[in-house]
Amino acid sequence: MQENNLLELQEKIGYKFTDINLLKNALTHTSYAHEHKISDNEKLEFLGDSILEFVSSQYLYRNYTNLKEGEMTKVRAAVVCEESLYKIAKQHNFNEFLYVGRSERLSNGNERPAILADSVEAVIAAIYLDGGIEPATKFIIENLKAGIDKATAHVGDKDYKTVLQEKLQEHGNIEIQYKIISETGPDHDKTFEAEVIVKNKKLATGKGKSKKQAEMEAAKKALLQL
Repeated sequence: MQENNLLELQEKIGYKFTDINLLKNALTHTSYAHEHKISDNEKLEFLGDSILEFVSSQYLYRNYTNLKEGEMTKVRAAVVCEESLYKIAKQHNFNEFLYVGRSERLSNGNERPAILADSVEAVIAAIYLDGGIEPATKFIIENLKAGIDKATAHVGDKDYKTVLQEKLQEHGNIEIQYKIISETGPDHDKTFEAEVIVKNKKLATGKGKSKKQAEMEAAKKALLQL
């Protein structure tokens, strides 16, 4: 990885490092670290996860005073998740800058959602260690604000799985099962198909980019049929 590439990444994330080694460390996956006998980014991930949770919680507390504690927890869970962090990583092309080992690179490990999401947490920690809480907060809010706004707009809504459960259980307890019946596409861009089953009868199927999304779509279709 050349220094000019890291200059490009710094422009993308809107922060210039005083200690460029912090950024390098944040981008170093365990597979690369093992091959080259250097430190990986796991400790930075640990720290970044805590900073991310604190900053997002503080932002919600200060800017969404109408939300209850449970609603704030729901919003935070919706935006501080692997899927959300993966989108941030893709937006800034983190996949082009990651240090991954030979085997990981051969299997497109630098495109894996989990690895990319972890690298975002590590970069947040690196920004914090290099420049303090202000630039770390700026990066987090700039990248999560749209997602927070969207999540808070629907936080009071019940999800389709909950609505379906309530509707089916109006006259007693009924077991509702969700089953993933297929996975298609490469690891970094999978599509899942789920079916919802009640009393050994398939009610509906749904597709989505995550298992949860597929299950939600199946529940939505089941509700429409009912």
